[in-house]
Amino acid sequence: MRLIRRRLAFAVAVVLLVLTGGCGPATPERITLTLATFGEFGYDDLIPGYKFTHPGIDVRQVKTDQGGPYHQDLLGKLQSGQGLADVQAVEEGHLSDILAQSSKFADLAEIGPPDVKPGRWLEWKYEAGRSKDGKLLGYGTDIGPLAMCYRKDLLEAAGLPTDPGSVKTMFATWDSYFKAGEKYVKRSKGKAWFDSAAQNFNAMVNQLPVGYLDRDDHSTLETNTALRGAWDQVTTAVKQGQSAGLTAFAEDGNNGLRLGAFATKVCPSWMLGVIEQQAGLGNAGKWAITDAFPDGGGNWGGSYLTVPAASEHPKEAAALAAWLTAPEQQLHAFRVSGNFPSQVDAFTSPDLLSEMNGYFGGTLSGQVFVAQAQKVGKPQYKGPGDGKIQETVVAPALKSVERGADPAAVWQQVLIGVHQVVP
Repeated sequence: MRLIRRRLAFAVAVVLLVLTGGCGPATPERITLTLATFGEFGYDDLIPGYKFTHPGIDVRQVKTDQGGPYHQDLLGKLQSGQGLADVQAVEEGHLSDILAQSSKFADLAEIGPPDVKPGRWLEWKYEAGRSKDGKLLGYGTDIGPLAMCYRKDLLEAAGLPTDPGSVKTMFATWDSYFKAGEKYVKRSKGKAWFDSAAQNFNAMVNQLPVGYLDRDDHSTLETNTALRGAWDQVTTAVKQGQSAGLTAFAEDGNNGLRLGAFATKVCPSWMLGVIEQQAGLGNAGKWAITDAFPDGGGNWGGSYLTVPAASEHPKEAAALAAWLTAPEQQLHAFRVSGNFPSQVDAFTSPDLLSEMNGYFGGTLSGQVFVAQAQKVGKPQYKGPGDGKIQETVVAPALKSVERGADPAAVWQQVLIGVHQVVP
C-alpha cells in the first residue's frame, strides 16, 4: 500500500506540473530581519521557533557582549543613518537618548500588531517607552525591580535582627535604613553597612518624581530639594563610616562581596546572579533578600526593543519585536537568562512564582520581585544626558566624598559638572 500511495502521489505531481506549464507553485519572497542585542537577552533558542512559524522570514541576531560599546555604536549609526538593524535593543539607562530622536524610530503603536495592547506591560514600563511627542518607541523586555539584599551572619554578629518582619521594618525608609547602618557600624567596630555611595544614591534618585532633568531637559539640581536631601543623607552616612567605598562590578567591589566587606546591598532582580557569582560558594546561605526597599519600590535596569525608521521591513520587524516581548517568550528568557519579565500576565505564571533561589536560603525570589515590581509608581522622566550625569559627574563626586572630601564643597562641583553635560 505504501508503494501504491507513493506512485499515486508522483502521478498527481506530474499532472500538476503539466497543468502549470512545468512551473511549481510560487514561493513567497523571503526577507531577512536583523536583531541587534547586547549582553544576554535569552533569545538564542527562541529565534529558530519564530523562523519555523514564519517561513518567509529569516532572523539574524547580532550580539554585542558589553552594553557600553553597543550603545556608543548605536548612537553613531543613528547619526550617520547607516548600519542599523531592523530591531535594536536599548537599555533603559540609554533610553533617553533614543526618545530624544523619536523621528528616527517607528511608532510601534501604529505599525505593530493590533492585538498588542498597553495592558501587556506594567503601566510604568510601557509609559517609559513613549517619547514626548507621544510615539511608542519601544516594546518592553525585562525590568529590574529593587529589593534589599543583606548578610544574615553579619547582622546577627552586630546584634541586629534577621527575622523577616524586623528586617522589613529596618528597611522601611531611607531614614530607618541609615539609622540601622549607624548602629551597625558602631556595634561591628567600624565595618561598612553598604558597598558604594553611588549605588545607593542612584536608587534614591530613581525613586523621585523628578530626577536630574525636567521635561524641558534643564538641570534641576539647583532647585530639586528632594535630590539635594538624598545627597545629604548618603554623604552623612559616608561620614559615619557606613560606606565601604567600593566600586560596584569592579575588582574591589567583587572582592568585597567575596570577603564580606559590607552587610547590605541595593538589589535589583538581576543582582542576585552577580552576588552569587562574585561572592562564591563559600558565602552560600549567608545572603538573604527581603521584599522591602526603603521608601517603597524602584527599578534599576531593563531594556526595550525598537524599530529604526530606516528598516526596510518595519511591520515585519515590529511583529518580531512584539513576539519576543510576549509573556510566553519573556518567561522563557527568564528561565534561560534570569531577565525578569515586565509583562503583567507573566506575573501569575507558576514558573515565575515558584522560582526559588538556594543561594539566598531558598527564598522564593520570583514572588519577592513580583511584589517589588508592583510597587513602582510612575516612570521618572529622563532626558538626554541623564545617564551621563550619573556616570561622569555624580558617581565620581561621591567617590571623592568617600575618600574624605567635604560633601558641601563637592556638591558645588557637581552643579558645575552637570552644566557641562546639559546647557
